[in-house]
Amino acid sequence: MSVRRRTLLAAAGSALAAVALSGCTQDPLAAEFRAGDNKRYIAGDGTFTEVPLADRADPVDFSGTLADGTDITSAEYRGSVTVVNFWYAECPPCRLEAKDLQAASEEHAADGVKFLGVNTRDQAPNVDSFDSTYGITYPSVLDVEDTRMQLAFAGTIAPNAVPATIVLDRQGRVASRVLGQIDPGVLRTLVSDTVAEPAG
Repeated sequence: MSVRRRTLLAAAGSALAAVALSGCTQDPLAAEFRAGDNKRYIAGDGTFTEVPLADRADPVDFSGTLADGTDITSAEYRGSVTVVNFWYAECPPCRLEAKDLQAASEEHAADGVKFLGVNTRDQAPNVDSFDSTYGITYPSVLDVEDTRMQLAFAGTIAPNAVPATIVLDRQGRVASRVLGQIDPGVLRTLVSDTVAEPAG
């Protein structure tokens, strides 16, 4: 992707974030986010990093327990492009990006893309409530107790901010990462580029 295209995508992300925030005046956490009070989360600015095929590290091996009690491992996601989103319920930008992530999961389902949330602070009832509120249908790992997922990704490209979104290629390697609230256009491009890569 060219520098000019990256700049345009970044500008689009800033504009969309402003529009989204303007519609959240009744949400005190969104108001806190607008005011720049970062007490509840580590802020990211939407910066994204792409890793060229030749520079990608080894596949990320991870395991965790979903909010419904199901145990999962990275082996279940190999062979599919996978979007991993780190979040928690009281994180204002996590709320703002939730419906965009759900829309993306539906848009890319035909390509076999899988989405997986990683909740870093909440218990199952909070996750279930959040999913119900925002219409989220893909699963989330509860990572508040043992932080296995966070530790697994810290060895490659650490999220460093919540929300953070990581795209894994079909081999399970980190292909790209976004720190902060994700722009739908940026996510679409990152996922589509990874889907278009040769298999194997």
